[in-house]
Amino acid sequence: MTKTWTGARVLRDRNAGLYLGGVVVSGFGTSAMWLAAGVWVKDLTGSNGLAALCLLAMWAPSLIGPALGTLADRTRRKPLLIGTNLALAAVLLALFAVGSPGRVWLVYVVLFLYGAAGIVHDAAESALVTAAVDSSLLGDFNGLRMTATEGMKLVAPLTGAGVYAVYGGPAVALLDAVTFVLATGLYAGLRVRESRPEPPTTGWRAQTAEGARYLWAHPRLRPLVLAGGITMLCAGVNGALIYAVVDGLGHAPSYAGVLAAVQGLGSVAVGLTSGAALRRLGARRFAGWGIAVVAAGVALRAIPSDPVALVCSAAIGVGLPCALIAAFTTVQRETPDRLLGRTAATASTLVFAPNAIGLAVGAGLVDPLGHRVVLVVLGVLLPWAALPLRQRPAWVRERQRGVAR
Repeated sequence: MTKTWTGARVLRDRNAGLYLGGVVVSGFGTSAMWLAAGVWVKDLTGSNGLAALCLLAMWAPSLIGPALGTLADRTRRKPLLIGTNLALAAVLLALFAVGSPGRVWLVYVVLFLYGAAGIVHDAAESALVTAAVDSSLLGDFNGLRMTATEGMKLVAPLTGAGVYAVYGGPAVALLDAVTFVLATGLYAGLRVRESRPEPPTTGWRAQTAEGARYLWAHPRLRPLVLAGGITMLCAGVNGALIYAVVDGLGHAPSYAGVLAAVQGLGSVAVGLTSGAALRRLGARRFAGWGIAVVAAGVALRAIPSDPVALVCSAAIGVGLPCALIAAFTTVQRETPDRLLGRTAATASTLVFAPNAIGLAVGAGLVDPLGHRVVLVVLGVLLPWAALPLRQRPAWVRERQRGVAR
């Protein structure tokens, strides 16, 4: 008797299917808008620096991610998810007023609000999915979510660029707004029972701190989140070197899109098998193997060879999601429902904020040291990201102390 792929069980689950449909639709619009916004600002101002600020505007709200995530614990998650999508659709329409360099500031405001709403959206989604999807399928669900997200990155930016080239920036904003409205319809179809959260007995700051304390004190969550954050820091450094790698291969900058597509295909592949891998290896070993694969891919990227560069991109695409899926699936499984929104948002900040730092560090190192030196050093250092995973859980240490006595 053949075993059924557990991902098929997720896809047959009504709630999981609706969730993934919403991820695909809204993720398509987000990926299209992400590329078009920078091109739009570049065309209006002629400045590469101002265009780069678009990415910073979207990342900046992650610095207050834990506080934003607390909102998902103070209200019912399904209405919050729906309201956030509709609010994003409305905010994007403000970009129709951008038609000259003097209105570029509106792009930054909208992108900042976009990033902030995205954090609230992700916190509400992470919390609600535990009520909508069976706990045994969370690893498979998160893997398929990664597959959907990365799959959209393969096609949506090109679509966004095409729409921008023909119809301009406002048309891309409208496309993104429509995807959020469509995603709202899918989320509205979720069948979940939510009780209204009890009125808070402490202030917003104290509630936010409670989620952070829970995560940091938890013997299974802290090592996985730390490993994920260190890995993303190194991934940021690696990402900043991509154009130097392409130049070293003797290609035009546009070849970076080929390497990014191959990396995306690797992430799609691992997302399809992550549930089974998590069950077989456990979260720590799954994350650890992923980090090892990333380290090898980064170090070997220093070799100036097209086939090697393509294989390394695929390896990074395969390895990088492992640490992320392991961390966020464990957060969903190990966190009480009343804390899940703020704990998930805190984990997201600790994992993804270092990526922005890594981008800045990599940009500063590539010219004085050269990309090959940085890649080799990074490949040697990356396995240290798995060091927190080698710490024994507290209950193991207590049992061993008892045996020793």
